[in-house]
Amino acid sequence: MQLSERIHPNAIPAWRLQFSLSGLLLFVPPIILYLIHYNDVIRIEWSIAAGSIAVLLYSLGLLFWPKLRWSRWSYEVTDKGIQMRRGIFWVKHTEVPINRIQHVDTAQGPIYRHYQLAVVRLSNAATSHEIPALSVEVSEHVKNQITEMVRTAKEDV
Repeated sequence: MQLSERIHPNAIPAWRLQFSLSGLLLFVPPIILYLIHYNDVIRIEWSIAAGSIAVLLYSLGLLFWPKLRWSRWSYEVTDKGIQMRRGIFWVKHTEVPINRIQHVDTAQGPIYRHYQLAVVRLSNAATSHEIPALSVEVSEHVKNQITEMVRTAKEDV
């Protein structure tokens, strides 16, 4: 079941940039193995194999993962609550009832700010949920819409 709203397509380059930075950690094990090899503790083949795996994972993470992740993210705001569907291998469908929401806010980091994106965070007593990579205008609209629905739901009680 696909929900009606999609996150912004700028999520793809933003997630690519995020992964290009955090994905560099994939190269730490091959470097360590190479340094250990330098002292003749292990064979050079181990560092080459680890480096090859790191290059493969880094390439897949940059080229395919962001677009696939974007294509599998949808959400919908209804009178009863907010539904979110995401996931590639394990599809997660979350519904947050309006009367359980205690706090709604938006956030931007430097990468999202560069791509004019924002995150909408919904908090309740137990946990918080996020709708990532919405345009700034849409995120403000969604935040205001949910806030008004929560206010109305609290007044009806």
